[in-house]
Amino acid sequence: MSRRTLSVTLALACAFLLAGCGGTDGPARSPTGPPSDRGTSAAPTGGSPFWVDPDSDAARQVRKYEAEGRTEDARLLKRIADRPVAGWPSGDDPAPDIREAVRGAAADRRTVVLVAYNIPHRDCGLYSAGGSKDGQAYRAWVDSFASAIGDAPAIVVLEPDAVPHVLDGCTPPQYHAERYQLLSEAVDRLKRQPHTRVYLDAGNPAWIKDPGKLVEPLRWAGVARADGFSLNVANFQTDDTVKGFGTRLSRMLGGAHFIVDTSRNGDGPFPGNGEETWCNPPGRALGVPPTDRTGDELIDAYLWIKRPGDSDGPCRGGPAAGTWWPEYALGLARRAKA
Repeated sequence: MSRRTLSVTLALACAFLLAGCGGTDGPARSPTGPPSDRGTSAAPTGGSPFWVDPDSDAARQVRKYEAEGRTEDARLLKRIADRPVAGWPSGDDPAPDIREAVRGAAADRRTVVLVAYNIPHRDCGLYSAGGSKDGQAYRAWVDSFASAIGDAPAIVVLEPDAVPHVLDGCTPPQYHAERYQLLSEAVDRLKRQPHTRVYLDAGNPAWIKDPGKLVEPLRWAGVARADGFSLNVANFQTDDTVKGFGTRLSRMLGGAHFIVDTSRNGDGPFPGNGEETWCNPPGRALGVPPTDRTGDELIDAYLWIKRPGDSDGPCRGGPAAGTWWPEYALGLARRAKA
């Protein structure tokens, strides 16, 4: 994943104002899924309404450990394998990955959690560089993404880092206006799906420290027509820190709701302010398991958006960004409080 807490990773004012983006009304609300499903409990989700992929990297690793007789390691890694983790559809066409997830979720009567991560000039050319080649390609990609969801219940985290990277100056100024336009259009396209909830990414409290700086950019990006914003994606800030930050930002956005990535924040951030504290930091732990029972009216869900066990990039001996790293996954699971 991309850089989250340093200025080299993750602004400037937008060159235009999209119609309707300047309002202060909170985002429209829509159900996570069919009312009869919301909050139901079935193994192995542990009370979560979200889908668990039975063939995830973690699940396959558990089976491998079991075959090798590593029963204790397999038991620990089930703390990841048996819980819902977001899907990150890849490639020029995201539809095949999404359709497969939607089919699995439908069979279990669950909500699928997805990340749309393909904005042009993604990650400023850093560890997770890539994305669509231009705006038209991105519009086609989003349309395929949304169409593949169909009428299934889904949560979509829209473009981690895209807004914060504009604010911290990492994304060159000539791309800012187009980025806001593309994000706004993506919100509208995804919201055409009847049971899809959309959350625009807003970084984390250690990156853009003043929530007030995010207000206008999020409005330009269409947050008023989304279901809210996401925080702490692929980062390690504590629940209390994120909750306080999100509550302040929500207030400035007229009561917008938000979701929190708790995939790796069980022990909080790595101590100190050294280079790449965000990248495969040692000694971290799984956080609160995914749930929509947050106890806070503004927080719609705690989710594992970053796939715990996927590398942040080639630092501290890790493989390429987004690559499964079983040793790191096992450490996260071993240190989990649950």
